[in-house]
Amino acid sequence: MVARRAFRGLLLLCLGISLVGCAVSGLDSIQVSPASQALTVGQTTQLSVVGTYGNGNHLRTQPITNGLTWTSSNPSVTSVTSAGLVAAVGAGTSTVTASATAFNGVTSSSSTITVAASTGGVAGGSVISLAVIPGAQSVAAPTQTSQFIAIGTTSSGATVNLTNQVAWSSSSAQIATIGSASGLATAVGKGTATITALYNVGGTVVAGTATFNVTGGAAQQYTAVSITPSSQAISASGQTSQLIALGTFGSTGLSTNVTDSSQIAWSSSTPSIATVSSTGLITGVSVGNSTITALLTNPDGSVVSNTASVAVSNTAAPEPLLSLTIIPSAITVGNLQDTGNFLAIGTFSTVPYVRDLTNSVTWISSFPDVFPVNSNKSATLPVGSTAGVVTAYGSGSATIIAEATSTDGTIQTATATFNCPLALPNPSGNPPTPGSCIAGTQTPALKATITIYNEGLNTSNWLLTAPSASGTPDVIHCGPGWTGSGGSVCSAAYPIDPTGNTVLTVVITAPAQTGVAFGGWTSNCVANPVVPDPVGPNTCTITISPTNPNVTVAGIFN
Repeated sequence: MVARRAFRGLLLLCLGISLVGCAVSGLDSIQVSPASQALTVGQTTQLSVVGTYGNGNHLRTQPITNGLTWTSSNPSVTSVTSAGLVAAVGAGTSTVTASATAFNGVTSSSSTITVAASTGGVAGGSVISLAVIPGAQSVAAPTQTSQFIAIGTTSSGATVNLTNQVAWSSSSAQIATIGSASGLATAVGKGTATITALYNVGGTVVAGTATFNVTGGAAQQYTAVSITPSSQAISASGQTSQLIALGTFGSTGLSTNVTDSSQIAWSSSTPSIATVSSTGLITGVSVGNSTITALLTNPDGSVVSNTASVAVSNTAAPEPLLSLTIIPSAITVGNLQDTGNFLAIGTFSTVPYVRDLTNSVTWISSFPDVFPVNSNKSATLPVGSTAGVVTAYGSGSATIIAEATSTDGTIQTATATFNCPLALPNPSGNPPTPGSCIAGTQTPALKATITIYNEGLNTSNWLLTAPSASGTPDVIHCGPGWTGSGGSVCSAAYPIDPTGNTVLTVVITAPAQTGVAFGGWTSNCVANPVVPDPVGPNTCTITISPTNPNVTVAGIFN
């Protein structure tokens, strides 16, 4: 009895002075108000909470402002502060929940928030343009700040302050950061960043930009340097080849050409075999191998480096195309009918040393029915169309090959990969995901494509052959070693059993040939012998099925 009276006295004392701390000791339940709310992206609403006290006896209610924990079930739709202020972030539905410690444990209550996409409508009409003010701003050192504001112009000519309704971003977080909803920029390091404001107008985005210059502090630091091409073969007759160095900033992942920068130093491990100039131009001197090193020094004195190999032979210098590189080496997309554009860069022995060959090479896809790639040599494309564009019509991956012929008849090839990985939808996720690269009504492939070519340095007499699905020999005969005409990149179609009950094996052969040194296969097949016989013959067995319908294999001939 004494304990019960003491508890009631404590409860009355707490209700009489404050709800912070001790009041929740007699809390039975809470109720969030309103129970539901409709907002538009960019709007906010304040939720309130009423608590019921008394432990089942002499119930009382009173507003609660402290001791609550607020959560959003879908932060991409709504955000909520520790005070219960809800902001509409994106279209959708979200449950905002308040929790508190009650007499019998944790009690909670929720409000359902439905958010509609912004229509861009403001007083005076819809927003048709956006200006960021000031258009340019400078600060002297890191940690200093500058406030940007976003002013929208409506269809009626009126202006409206949208600073807290746009999405703010900085082009380089290493130079400056900016509050995503406030427009307050903070200097981080020396340099110039582009400040962007985006406003959603009924699904159409209106943008405005400004520049933010930090004149003091440390400049951006390079975290890596790459060399293109990573290996090169030239003649000892004084043949030259241009190397390209790309420096990468660690904070942004962006790359810039630093080939002839004052911060880079080029060197050759064996100058008597190959020399390299201060601009990355290598020259063949005598037969052998040398390693070319690029050292990129940061303003703080740290150094990043990379190397490339150069093989110098006594053969006559091929003219003029030395090598071919595809940039980037891989592209991954997330949805059907997404596209990716590859570039083909040729290295030549004459000026200009590096040339963009994207619109002059032949482009080939190892999986043309699902991942076709266009060439400018196609009669169906208008003149001037960009080549090297791959489109995803299903899930999986393909090898993309670029083929270029030099003026002396030699052929150079380069490869890259294009991917559209299958991701199944997850409607019960948080947030739900729609899935990607799902073919929908697309029927399973009924044929496979095998593509073969040469990745070695031999361009004169190599040969690869493969039979048909029924065993007819040499249906594929690829390479200049074939009597007659043989292409440098060859493919053929083979039937697939869609049930998966029957698989088909195809044997590719590199026959023995005089003066041809065979160096092995790429990793997409089972080689026989395991250790390649440089004289030959060598074979490579491929298994094709619905789960492995398209295979690209290259022989390495030197």
